[in-house]
Amino acid sequence: ALESIDFKNALEQFQNLVEKMIVQKTKESSGLYTKDGDEIDYDKFYTTTRTLFGPAVKDQNIQAFFRKIMSNPNERPAWPEIFGCFTGERDGMSSPSEESMVLLVSEKQQITHSVVKRKDIIKGIVKVPLLHLTITASQRGVLTVFNKQRKSFFSYSFYFHQDTAWITGCDYLPNLKYVVAVTESTIILWDYKSKESKSDGFVIKPMKNCLLCVCTVTVADNLAKDTILMGDYKGYVYLLTITSDDFIMKQSKTGKVSQFKVLDSESFDIPKRKIHDDWVGKIKYFPALKRFGSCSTDSINSFVLDDIKRLEDQLPVKEFSVPKGVNAFTYCGKAKVIVTGG
Repeated sequence: ALESIDFKNALEQFQNLVEKMIVQKTKESSGLYTKDGDEIDYDKFYTTTRTLFGPAVKDQNIQAFFRKIMSNPNERPAWPEIFGCFTGERDGMSSPSEESMVLLVSEKQQITHSVVKRKDIIKGIVKVPLLHLTITASQRGVLTVFNKQRKSFFSYSFYFHQDTAWITGCDYLPNLKYVVAVTESTIILWDYKSKESKSDGFVIKPMKNCLLCVCTVTVADNLAKDTILMGDYKGYVYLLTITSDDFIMKQSKTGKVSQFKVLDSESFDIPKRKIHDDWVGKIKYFPALKRFGSCSTDSINSFVLDDIKRLEDQLPVKEFSVPKGVNAFTYCGKAKVIVTGG
């Protein structure tokens, strides 16, 4: 199996093999090639590739890769194609649902349901695997939940509009069963299950700084509360815990915004800490690490990975510096690596 060999070394040997094939084919086309013992034919290519990668590669993908090089050496294929990824040909290819030992190619299904109108864009997409839900939030206020049942998608949307505030991010609250979204000045809590009701959720307002992103802190309990993290345009990260009792006890006297009841932000304890010197572009909680990550275009505190307790104390945070900052990041549990993009 690939776990027992140095994949990086195997990949380098494979790429050297491909380069030799391209040189050989180019010389053959110009009439300058003389056959010798180093000639690479299909049998040699197949045997070498199989030795390098073992059962992770399929026979049909080896054939397709070899055929592609021989037919047009100037358009060299990318190495993932040897594992059946990003292949343009369908004949004889393995099904996209088959798992490769190197790269996982999953089945993809296009959702044709239109959730936004012209001049609107999607600002957040969140998957809830346990409930087979996909949540989207558009900049102009369309919140949509796609529910995958019977191999098709059912969706229901709600349009939230308050003055000119734009939605900047969304997530799902697993305990309260609400969709959470943030705008420049408010926090939206949408009870998507009561779509036929005229009281579809709550709005926490006002928030003094412009909110740019939000995520849920996932913990292993089933209490009637959820915790969310938010980032703003001044580099602050906020920690907010919401319980089901808050929906009853903290309603504002100002009434409703659209179909949403208003909760007074002043009645919540919302710890915050400035950990970046520029906009917080993304925030995410990693249950496997029991840490949150946040990134910014700040060149000094570009990426922070630490316990949420750091938001309530003044102990130093674990930060990583990148020139011109970090725009995106993700964590891979299998490889135990965090990848950032600047």
